[in-house]
Amino acid sequence: MVAAHVLETGAPQMRTAAIHGRIGSSKRRQVGVSLIEVMVSVLVLGVALLGIAAMQATALRNSQSSLERSQVVAYSYSVIDAMRANRQEALAGAYNTGGMECSVPDGGTLAQNDVSRWIESLKNGMAGSDDDESVCGQIACAAEVCMVTVQWDDTRGSKGNAAADNADNVEGGAERQVQTVV
Repeated sequence: MVAAHVLETGAPQMRTAAIHGRIGSSKRRQVGVSLIEVMVSVLVLGVALLGIAAMQATALRNSQSSLERSQVVAYSYSVIDAMRANRQEALAGAYNTGGMECSVPDGGTLAQNDVSRWIESLKNGMAGSDDDESVCGQIACAAEVCMVTVQWDDTRGSKGNAAADNADNVEGGAERQVQTVV
């Protein structure tokens, strides 16, 4: 009976040791898998952060382009308001520029002074200086309809491949035009 008791108490100890042995070897295998999982998750996180940075850069570029478009509309309305104040001269063609004006014209009459100030403010607001030849404006009035056109370089807001292909006046092109008809 004593022998049976020893066998009885010995068997659970051996079972427990066998279970602990399996758990211990299982833990050793889990360490390697955990390290690989961490490396894969760091890789996925790194790719995701690069994607977020690229999205942020694109959003910033598009935001700049949107700001420039809004400024162009405001500048166009400013010269249109000046033309409304001097309606008879505007309808007579005194505000017509005869093509794209890329440099600040000389003043003289009220209409010429308005156009000169408009081109100057357009260039200073859009390009930052009067010397930039990429910002141009045009006014063409005929038969009681006036069209104000503003053209500028939108390279910062353009997609790289379209700018390289010299794609003008298309989404992603380097040269942008806005026309306002009144």
